[in-house]
Amino acid sequence: MEKLFYLSDLFGVGVFAITGALMAGRKSMDLFGVLVIAIITSLGGGTLRDLILDNHPVSWIRNDTYILVASLAAVATVVWVRFTRPIHETGLLIADAFGLAVFTVIGTEVALQHDAPISTAVIMGVMTGVAGGVIRDVICNEIPLIFQKEIYATACIAGSLAFIGLRELSMPWGSTAGLAMLVVLLIRLAAIRWRLSLPRFHLLDRSIR
Repeated sequence: MEKLFYLSDLFGVGVFAITGALMAGRKSMDLFGVLVIAIITSLGGGTLRDLILDNHPVSWIRNDTYILVASLAAVATVVWVRFTRPIHETGLLIADAFGLAVFTVIGTEVALQHDAPISTAVIMGVMTGVAGGVIRDVICNEIPLIFQKEIYATACIAGSLAFIGLRELSMPWGSTAGLAMLVVLLIRLAAIRWRLSLPRFHLLDRSIR
C-alpha cells in the first residue's frame, strides 16, 4: 500500500504540474514562470494540508523527488506543445480533473492516517485537490475553477466520502483508491461535458425605503 500511495502521489504531482505549465503557456510566461506555476500548482494543496495537520516536514521538503517530477512534467509539457500543437482549453480541464481525482483521495488518506474525524478528512481531501489550482489561477489572473458555476469541489466531496466508505469495507487500498478517484473523475468530466452545476443563489438588490 505504501508504495502504491507514493506512486499515486507522484502521479498527481505530475498531472497538476502539467496543468500549471499549460496555464502558464496560455499567459505566455517564460520557462522560469512555467516552472514556478507548475510547482505551485502541483504542491500547493499538499503543502497547505500538511501545515494544517502538523505533518512536518511537508512532503516536498523531506523528498526532493516531488520537485523533480513537477519540473520534468512542466518541461516535457513545454517541449510537447512547442513541437506538436497547442492544447485546447478542454485538454487543460481534463488534465485538471485527473489531478483533482488523485489528490482528493491522497489528501483524505493522509488526514485519516492522522486520526482526523471524517469531516476533517473530507475537508483535507478537498483542500488537497483544489488549493493548488486556486493558487495557480489567482497568480495567472483567472477566476479559480472552484468558484465557477460548473461542479468542481462537489466532485471532491463525493470522491472523498466514497473513499472513506469503501475503506470501511477493508478492500485493498488500490481498489478503494481507484474507485474513489473514478467517482471524482466521472463527476468532473460529466460537469465539463454537459456543463452541470449546482443551483445558484441570486440575491435581488432591493433598496430599503
